[in-house]
Amino acid sequence: MIQDYLSDSAGASLILEWMVMTQWCDERFNFQATFLQCLAKHVPNIYSAEMDPLLEKQEEMVQAAILYPLECYLFGEDPDMFLEKLQQSGASQLCGKVFKGGETTYSCRDCAVDPTCVLCMDCFQNSIHKNHRYKMHSSTGGGFCDCGDTEAWKAGPLCTKHEPGASGSAKESPECQLNEEIMERSRRVFPSVIKYIVDMLIWEEEKELPPELTIGEKVDSYYCVLFNDEHHSYDHVIFSLQRALGCELGEAQLHTTAIDKEGRRAVKAGHYGSCQEAKEEIKMHSENISQRPLHVEVLHADVMAHQKFALRLGSWLNKLMSYSSDFRQIFCQICLKEEPGSEKPCFISKLMLWDAKLHKGARKVLHELIFTSFFMEMEYKKLFAVEFVKVNALQKEYISDDHDRVLSVTALSVQMFTVPTLARHLIEEQNVITVITETLLEVLPEYLDKNDKFNFQGYSQDKLNRVYAVIYDLRYVLVSKPTLWTDRLRERFLEGFVSFLRILTCMQGMEEIKRQIGQHIEVDPDWEAAIAIQMQLKNILLMFQEWCACDEELLLRAYSECHKAVMRCSTNGRSREKTVFHLCGHTLESRPYRVSVDPVSIHLPLSRTLAGLHVRLSKTGTISRLHEFVSPEEFQVELLVEYPLRCLVLVAQVAAEMWRRNGLSLISQVFYYQDVKCREEMYDKDIIMLQIGASLMDPNQFLLLILQRYELADAFKKIKPTKDQDLIKQCNVLIEEMLQILIYVVGERYVPGVSNVTKEDVIMREIIHLLCIEPMAHSAITKSLPENENNETGLENVIDKVATFKKPGVSGHGVYELKDECLKEFNMFFYHYTKTQHSKAEHTQKKRRKQENRDEALPPPPPPDFSPAFSNVVRILNCDVMMHILRTILQRAVELETHLWTEAMIQMVLHLLSLGLLEEKQQLLKCPEEEVTFDFYHKATRMGSSALNAVNVLMLLEKLKRVPQLEAQKDTVNWILQMFDTVKRLREKSCLTTVAATSGSEATKGDESTQDKEKAERKRKAEAARLHRQKIMAQMSALQRNFIETHKLLYENTLEAQAKEDAIMEEESMSSAVDYSKIALGPKRGPSVAEKEVLTCILCQEEQEVKLESAAMVLSACVQKSTALTQNRSRILELSGDTLDPLFMHPDLPCGTHTGSCGHVMHAACWQKYFEAMQLNFRQRLHVEQIFDLENGEYLCPLCKSLCNTVIPIVPLQAQKINSEDAEAVAQILSLARWLEIITVRISGYSVKNAKGEKQNLPSLANKGMGNSALEFHSILSFGVQSLAKYSSSIKEMLILFATTIYRVGLKVAPNEADYRIPMMTWSTCAFTIQCIENLLETESKPLFGSLQNRQHSGLKALVQFAAAQRTTSPQVLIQKHLIRLLGVLLPNFKVEDTPSLLEVDMFHVLVGVVLSFPSLYWEDAVDLQPSSISSAYNHLYLFHLTTLAHIMQIVISSATESPTARSSDNSEEARSAQSFCREVCQYTSGCFSQDIPGWLVWDCVKKGIMPYLRCAALFFHYLLGVSPPEELLQVSEEGQFRALCSYLSLPTNLFLLFQEYWDTVNPLLQRWCADPVVLSCLKGKSIAVRYPRKRNSLIELPEDYSCLLNQASQFRCPRSSDDEQKHPVLCLFCGAMLCSQNTCCQELVNGEELGACTSHALQCGAGVCMFLKIRECKVVLIEGKTRGCLYPAPYLDEYGETDPGLKRGNPLHLCRERYRKLHLLWQQHCIIEEIARSQETNQIFFGFNWQLL
Repeated sequence: MIQDYLSDSAGASLILEWMVMTQWCDERFNFQATFLQCLAKHVPNIYSAEMDPLLEKQEEMVQAAILYPLECYLFGEDPDMFLEKLQQSGASQLCGKVFKGGETTYSCRDCAVDPTCVLCMDCFQNSIHKNHRYKMHSSTGGGFCDCGDTEAWKAGPLCTKHEPGASGSAKESPECQLNEEIMERSRRVFPSVIKYIVDMLIWEEEKELPPELTIGEKVDSYYCVLFNDEHHSYDHVIFSLQRALGCELGEAQLHTTAIDKEGRRAVKAGHYGSCQEAKEEIKMHSENISQRPLHVEVLHADVMAHQKFALRLGSWLNKLMSYSSDFRQIFCQICLKEEPGSEKPCFISKLMLWDAKLHKGARKVLHELIFTSFFMEMEYKKLFAVEFVKVNALQKEYISDDHDRVLSVTALSVQMFTVPTLARHLIEEQNVITVITETLLEVLPEYLDKNDKFNFQGYSQDKLNRVYAVIYDLRYVLVSKPTLWTDRLRERFLEGFVSFLRILTCMQGMEEIKRQIGQHIEVDPDWEAAIAIQMQLKNILLMFQEWCACDEELLLRAYSECHKAVMRCSTNGRSREKTVFHLCGHTLESRPYRVSVDPVSIHLPLSRTLAGLHVRLSKTGTISRLHEFVSPEEFQVELLVEYPLRCLVLVAQVAAEMWRRNGLSLISQVFYYQDVKCREEMYDKDIIMLQIGASLMDPNQFLLLILQRYELADAFKKIKPTKDQDLIKQCNVLIEEMLQILIYVVGERYVPGVSNVTKEDVIMREIIHLLCIEPMAHSAITKSLPENENNETGLENVIDKVATFKKPGVSGHGVYELKDECLKEFNMFFYHYTKTQHSKAEHTQKKRRKQENRDEALPPPPPPDFSPAFSNVVRILNCDVMMHILRTILQRAVELETHLWTEAMIQMVLHLLSLGLLEEKQQLLKCPEEEVTFDFYHKATRMGSSALNAVNVLMLLEKLKRVPQLEAQKDTVNWILQMFDTVKRLREKSCLTTVAATSGSEATKGDESTQDKEKAERKRKAEAARLHRQKIMAQMSALQRNFIETHKLLYENTLEAQAKEDAIMEEESMSSAVDYSKIALGPKRGPSVAEKEVLTCILCQEEQEVKLESAAMVLSACVQKSTALTQNRSRILELSGDTLDPLFMHPDLPCGTHTGSCGHVMHAACWQKYFEAMQLNFRQRLHVEQIFDLENGEYLCPLCKSLCNTVIPIVPLQAQKINSEDAEAVAQILSLARWLEIITVRISGYSVKNAKGEKQNLPSLANKGMGNSALEFHSILSFGVQSLAKYSSSIKEMLILFATTIYRVGLKVAPNEADYRIPMMTWSTCAFTIQCIENLLETESKPLFGSLQNRQHSGLKALVQFAAAQRTTSPQVLIQKHLIRLLGVLLPNFKVEDTPSLLEVDMFHVLVGVVLSFPSLYWEDAVDLQPSSISSAYNHLYLFHLTTLAHIMQIVISSATESPTARSSDNSEEARSAQSFCREVCQYTSGCFSQDIPGWLVWDCVKKGIMPYLRCAALFFHYLLGVSPPEELLQVSEEGQFRALCSYLSLPTNLFLLFQEYWDTVNPLLQRWCADPVVLSCLKGKSIAVRYPRKRNSLIELPEDYSCLLNQASQFRCPRSSDDEQKHPVLCLFCGAMLCSQNTCCQELVNGEELGACTSHALQCGAGVCMFLKIRECKVVLIEGKTRGCLYPAPYLDEYGETDPGLKRGNPLHLCRERYRKLHLLWQQHCIIEEIARSQETNQIFFGFNWQLL
């Protein structure tokens, strides 16, 4: 191929010229000029047809004319041989695989340095991490496999594929060294190639090329080129192209797809003027439908060609880079080389700067080149990172770009900033933290207001998302803390931190709000952007604090800088004069400020960062040196506390509904302020800042400040409160909120640094309090815990210490339950509880204690001691102002001033008292009394004033016990009083240690004695309650006796009636056991159990007995096509049944019509009214997407909301009794041979009669001469007839309606009541539904009778009776024709032209058809007749026996032909009969059937093969005739079941005896069956017949480990697409086919409609209903038809028993067999449609998913 091209071009001479020139000295050979000359000559010719390119031909020409000569020159030998040698020499230790969008990546939670360290599928499967705690995620694209990078992994950095020598290479070294000559030539070739690529990619001239690439005259040939952007949708672009270019829809779609994939596309070729005109047209049309026009350029054909070839050269370089480290190093050196004396940037910097202007295809090539070169060499990765940081404009370019992050060169930052050594280097040498923060400060000024604070009103979401990406770079840099600090690193980090504080300064107090009074706010302000930035910064703020805490000096300096920044922001409000506030003899001077009047902001990142640093000072003990950096005068703690306190007051006032006129935006902000996503750096830090204030301020002053800011100064003074109920309610809520904050300030100590606790202790406490609410799933707990910078919560490390895991069932998920020993840690006022969680937890815990027969007191657990820096916080508990607050509230409760207190308020006061007592008790137990300065007991027992009526807290508590409204708090009050007693004893004890110990034990005894008293009290209460209950029961009993006496007559009658009923029932049950055997067929048939059916309509609630002459009652039902039983999924189904003949079902059961019912009954008239009302309702709501298709008769069952599309009329079972004497008399005459003769004559007579079209009078039945043919014609009537059952018009109407629905749905045709196929479809759906139910019962190992669900039982009963009755609504001539065709299979002398072979029909379908159509032979012109009970018994018996004989023949021919397995000979009667039968078959088939097959094997095959048929027949005849089945069929027993079936169906247990019994009659049939060409073909092995028993279908076998499925999906390549873009692979769970979903490449045109791969596959595989697994999203998709579908949980669970849709959590997943079985049953029970309808009703979406294109 290459040679052919070279013969026609100058390529050959060029190779020779280059090969000769290699011998020349370097000075004499100008490679660059020769190279460019070659490109100028060939490139425009190769890429001349850009509108309709022949890609393969272009590639051939490129290889021949340019790349092959270039490689020959570069390598000095045959390129293929050289590269093969290079490849065999070994590969790089680094994997370097670049991920595509959607590809699965793996991260090891045990070994990865951070979450960005990931492995590709291959490396993961071959690594040690496979057995660790790993996570799976879908890549967004552009990532890089870290296998081989030692800095990315704590252990196992290499997989077995990348270990040195793992590839079986002969050499020890991982890569071969290139010889000096090749390296020299590389240094000559690469600069020219790279320069050409760079020049062409950044070329801006549209019409001209560089002079060195210009040859000859310029041709007037241009392209109008359309570029991709992220603002215009697919439809916008298609519309614009159609309008501007006048092209077809298909062409416009092709252009749009190519533009989206490659980033640009030539949409018109021609001279410059026409292309310019097209450009203006496209821009104009696109501007009409979007605010900005599409990006269009007119490029000269040569410019376009060279730019395209530049990318091809980039791919070529990419390939070379993967072969050799030497190539990579030379490439990197050239790319980084700067021209001496020139200010121009190096090649790689040029490309990075131009990145935002490049189209998508060019960016992809460039980024891959960086990955395969720079990132594969650690030294050059470092140099590249330096260049990357130097190019300041990069991030700004990205922010103004409109392409996704994954397509920007800035996305490469994660590959460099997360490498610990590289990150340190960039901080030290390039000051990267400052660079990033300065970039942010440069791009964010547009959002600054006049006070230099951010205000994001009217922001652009897209632009802010880009800002967040830049913020994320900070997170990457800080992700791993340094272990060793140098002075330079310290200085640079501090410089970066100070720069970062400038951003926080702009956020401190941003977006201030004022309370709206009077009028409601008109427009809710934008709040999302500010909260989103807080979320983005949360982990970065924590990481900065952690970095600072690594070094003592750094921490103090950072604290000092942060303190200065806070002070600068806090000076604004100092202009106001101070006011004085007095209470309890204490005074507070403060500047006036009211949250309810003045502006307030929820955003205080500076204050909160300072709080974080303060805690870390305390934790490390460095706080002792704080005065060296911040003097006490400068500290001003009141100012530090002020702003966080305002924020907490704002939250309180929102709770008090004081800000309700400010709209939803404020409520949303308050929600996020306390939510797990933000609270660590918002709410939690504000509480810490208050604790800092409490530890450093005078406690009384601190509380006065809180009272003043909560605007509660008057509430605790002796000022008469207002009578305004709203103001009182507000005041009460504010008091509650304030008390709650005081509880948190004193009691919340689980912060490392506030007390001596660890992070694990904190997490354990969080989990304990979550599980105190209720048992929770792992994912729910994880969502409720804050994540660290590595997206870890620390849950797994501690969960087993505090909880036990309870595994899930078939549905739901596993949950963790709290261990009993952890319940004592429960704190009712846990500060992370929402109000709902608080009340739920309180209720749960009180309920638990009540069940354990304990008191309901829930005191706080003893908190850990404050660390020294915070030890003064407890002083606020025993200060005067606190005592005043507590006393005031308790006094109001005691004095029953109900409007001034609430139960919640009292609860909080009691909690504060408990905390004070616990604190004092703990201090007294640790230290001698004289050293304990905390005197809560003395303050609480001291009188509030010197007044005569003054009381102390203890006295108030005693009174509180008598307040009826506070009965629920009585136990808590008792507990506090005991604590007072305990503390009193501890106070009174001696100072000596021994005495102290004794006193302690006495205190314990005191506690114990009190507990004994409590137990006695509870016992007394329980006894009183028991006696009370006894008294009530006695009263009720007396009333009942009185009622019976009064209504004695009625009561006796009821009892008598009941006694009679019981006696009758007993008699019946006895007779059933004694009087008759349970046989369904033949003269010994048992009686029908015809019960009186009285049903209630679910719509009108009226009862009605089901009778033939009554108005119809119906069951709601759903008819659907099904392939649940198919034996051959490769069979192509007919999508339309216009020409289909459904009389015979193939034994494959390729597609049947299933009828299911939910079992709910309605009057036909009620149902019609309901359906019409629904139609009317939905016509009026056209804009709402309908769940069901009313035009096709669909509706939801009024009761259970199941999807239905028809109703089954309930036809009562006609009880039939057989006179045994008559039966015996008939038995003497009516043998099978006689019966066959009679029906043959009858059918022949009909044929003659129909042919002549004559009417004949019915002869007298008295003349029974057998010789007359006319009399023979009527002989069938002589064994008993009866008049046809008369159905009411209502029932007839419903019979026709249901039959038409079966016909319409089953054949996918328009309804036609007169179609000849309606009876066929009726019998077919009856047979198929029975087969489905039998299959389901067998699969579930349930007995045949007695185990059906009520809905299945009711539905099947109604369906069989309907199928029997439907015959009466069709012309009897038509039924007879169908009967004759059906009998043609069994009786070959009835054969008509299109009668199929014995092996081509399903015998159970034939049985149902012949049984239900046979009464048509009793039709006479003058009267409507039907067979009597005796006639029916014999008809059923002989039809069943004939069909059974035919089925045995099927089994013997198709299934008993395999060679026998080793088994001892069996000489049973059955085996001998089978052997004898086989000899006959062998004879009739001329030896085609082997007589060597052992008889036992044939019998074994027949017995196993016929079981499903017998089971189906038993179900059919039971529901048709109503004869009770034998007891054995109500149990699961294989041998007993066979005997019972044979007995019930009048068969001998040795089935071959049937042939012997009827031998004379059956022999000719057998001969004809054996002579059938299809039978002979099967026996000769030329064709394959269905084997019996047919295999039971199940969903495909899925792998145990989900990663195996992901591996399978990664290897999937779309059969219709050549590109390597990742698709959406889905797996059909019916057949195992892997499909390419949601892609235009695999859409198919079906009946003029575009269908997606899944939808079109479902039409064939599941007759429109199918089940798929979306592998990359771990979701099951159920679809039905073209317009309906739903998502369903996948059967894969993680170790916590939860599914993971979208692989968001990424935990290892394993197959749950129970869940998969549930999916299987959903399919086999035909409930998929029902599930879809339920799901769509539950999750109604206004803009639904387009299921058609799935």
